[in-house]
Amino acid sequence: MPFIPHTETDIQDMLAAIGVNDIEQLFDEIPSALRTGPLNLVPEAMSEMEITRLMHRRAAQDHVDLNFIGAGAYEHHIPAAVWQIATRGEFYSAYTPYQAEASQGTLQLVYEYQTMMTGLTGMDVSNASLYDGASALAEAVLMSVRANRKSKSHRVLMPATVNPVYRSVTRAIVHGQGIELVEVPFDPATGRVDPKSLAAFEGQDITALVIPQPNFFGVLEEADALTDWAHAQDAQVIGVVNPVSLALLKPPGEWGGKGADIVCGEGQPLGAPLSSGGPYFGFMCCRKEHVRQMPGRIVGRTLDADGRTGFVLTLQAREQHIRRSKATSNICTNQGLVVTAATIHMALLGPEGLERVAAACHANTHALIDRLKPLGVTQAFTGEIFHEVALRLPRPVRPVLDAMAQQGVLGGYALGDDYSDLGDLLLVCATETKTEADLDRYAEVMKAALAAGSA
Repeated sequence: MPFIPHTETDIQDMLAAIGVNDIEQLFDEIPSALRTGPLNLVPEAMSEMEITRLMHRRAAQDHVDLNFIGAGAYEHHIPAAVWQIATRGEFYSAYTPYQAEASQGTLQLVYEYQTMMTGLTGMDVSNASLYDGASALAEAVLMSVRANRKSKSHRVLMPATVNPVYRSVTRAIVHGQGIELVEVPFDPATGRVDPKSLAAFEGQDITALVIPQPNFFGVLEEADALTDWAHAQDAQVIGVVNPVSLALLKPPGEWGGKGADIVCGEGQPLGAPLSSGGPYFGFMCCRKEHVRQMPGRIVGRTLDADGRTGFVLTLQAREQHIRRSKATSNICTNQGLVVTAATIHMALLGPEGLERVAAACHANTHALIDRLKPLGVTQAFTGEIFHEVALRLPRPVRPVLDAMAQQGVLGGYALGDDYSDLGDLLLVCATETKTEADLDRYAEVMKAALAAGSA
């Protein structure tokens, strides 16, 4: 029997309270031509054989292009065992581990994930993940305001080299809470924040400084100098990092003299396929003294009454567990399934495997640059890079990308879409998935696209 929560009397009382005659009036601003009933969109029922043939026909229309786009979501090799294990029933259907005695497997997995993330970032504590990298940065900004009790300004310095989507999401989440995001420009020569440009903020009340590493242009920021500058101003440091890069780069916990205070980022490179944009997961780590301001859950290891190892939810500063007004966050969704895959992925690769992946990405990107130089393509910035690079083309970027796409090559990301003064710059990424033949194919297709544009 269906559950219908509202009686007709309930509905009429609610309509009367808001001053409308019927439910249809609530949607009168939508043009009638657009208001087709949902039942009109549902096709006639099909048999199992018919639906199978339909889906095979649609699948045959799909194709996989050679992908050199990065810009925050990266194509990496994912061992077949990762999702084979992650989609087992005990993981695939597991729910929130409210009852520790019935959820030891899930709790142990999250504990192992947290341990791996703290090792990767060089931080003290990790939570059980967040919704995605963009919302993780927003949560980090909110957390820094709570944790930095010396600061009263609620001003956070946000470099223009931070992923534009991350900046947009962060602004949308924090602007209504009286937090000011102050944009810090980048050096047009190096493509990174010049620590000297922060002189204008010295002596001011600054809550936190965000440091992307690598930044959106693929360039490595001067993290040590920026971290020391922020701490000299009694400001906290929020690192936004690519987890794969940490297999080669100095971890944020070791930046400068004291290390970063909060570290966050997108976990998609750790075992999650591109999947047309999700689901992914955000990660967050921090120093121990800030742990009670961290959103989400933290799993701890303990001993039971018989001395056996057990896992429990140690800190649970979510609105499900405490009063909403006391919660550190009301949107800190734990992406349990994707985190499961990431934990398996990191366990299979290990430190050496992840380092080999990072080194291969770095080498492939430099190899691609070398192939493109004879075409009149140059690096836009002089700063060191990891596995992504901004290139200056001798032709407008968008027509070149369109021509390459017609040949089955996704040539990169047009930076002019987000930076109006960088209209001739192309952001390109070459991960460990690219072979010598792939790099040659990219150069060949770009050469043809540039020649077509010239003609």
